[in-house]
Amino acid sequence: MKTFVTRRIVIRLLWVVGFGVAGFVVYAWQSAIPPADPPSADSFDADTLRRGAQLAALGDCATCHTAPGGETFAGGRPVPTPFGTIYSTNITPDLTTGIGRWSRAAFERAMREGVDREGAHLYPAFPYDHFTLLNDADSAALYAFMMTRQPVEARPPENHLPFPLNMRFILAGWKLLFFRQGPYQPDAKQDGQWNRGAYLANGIGHCGACHTPRNSLGAEIRTRHFAGGEAEGWYAYAINSDSQSYEAWNADALHTFLRNGWHEQHGDAHGPMAPVSQNLASAADSDVQAIAAYVASVMGKPVPRQHDNAAADPPSNDTGAALYATSCASCHDGTRPLPFGGVKLTLSTAATGETPTNLIKVILDGLHPPEGPAGAIMPGFSGTLTDGQLESLVSYVRANFGARPPWTGVESSVREARSRGGD
Repeated sequence: MKTFVTRRIVIRLLWVVGFGVAGFVVYAWQSAIPPADPPSADSFDADTLRRGAQLAALGDCATCHTAPGGETFAGGRPVPTPFGTIYSTNITPDLTTGIGRWSRAAFERAMREGVDREGAHLYPAFPYDHFTLLNDADSAALYAFMMTRQPVEARPPENHLPFPLNMRFILAGWKLLFFRQGPYQPDAKQDGQWNRGAYLANGIGHCGACHTPRNSLGAEIRTRHFAGGEAEGWYAYAINSDSQSYEAWNADALHTFLRNGWHEQHGDAHGPMAPVSQNLASAADSDVQAIAAYVASVMGKPVPRQHDNAAADPPSNDTGAALYATSCASCHDGTRPLPFGGVKLTLSTAATGETPTNLIKVILDGLHPPEGPAGAIMPGFSGTLTDGQLESLVSYVRANFGARPPWTGVESSVREARSRGGD
């Protein structure tokens, strides 16, 4: 009798689980949108195309959707995540491998709901959780711009994701937990420029995708907006009141940095931020000013920080001192101004920041000459410094210029940076 009752309970539990799974599959299912004939280029007016180009620059679209050495917007760039590698898609209007058969409705569904034309859920490496904020006019302008690019036949590699993450329908559960769909709602307490900046920074600019920490399921922690996060092996610094910059940011400094990729009191853009500033150089200046005004307000009142290093006299580090004197001082202690001279390291967030990651990567890989506006150039030392020497140099810079307590885990950070190479 007891065995019979137990069996009935198990059967009922299996029925409940089965109905639950079936219900979730029904919830996750999205219909395909029929393929459409591509619109002709002359169906879009010049102002719409110009606005679309500026939005693509604000969104850094070309950077993510272009593989190293590949055709612009043709996809194939690897995007490393804690769960595996995702490859960006081809967003040229190619009819077979791109979005040439996508109607505007299909394009907007991808941007606003994270579902492609065929009904597959998109991984949030494509930041639709930000793009959902776009208004109709901007969405239409971006569609017009993308549909008038040069078509390129190119298929990205298959994503490298373990089971069950390679099953896209489970993303419906992620969306249920973390995705908030809908256009940007202006804050009536703020002026027009602030709202414009918030709309752009949190929408097409998706600043939080890098500058906000994420939880174990890869979703941004909304209560820590702009508090710093990981981005392709780099640390994206906090751009709220947690900023560790020695000189506080203001709107003018942010505007100069975003527009030019450097600022004399804050140093140079590097890592994933470098192409962002390069793209913003072609965006409307009023939009860049609005973003700067919004982010500056989030950072709070610009009050210069005081040195708070725990030790008035840095610990002895003869190796680090010698390496700095022979390899770094001629630029960083010189009189040549930015962008061609080295930033004063007391002003560099690489020295004052939360982790040694970016300082290590810059020392190893250097700064490569940018395309377009003048920018910083620095040689890399990956082939000349041993791990021990690099640890000594990083510790010396932190102790003598960082004005913060020593970093922990420098040795492991060096090993990780070495293992990743120049990504």
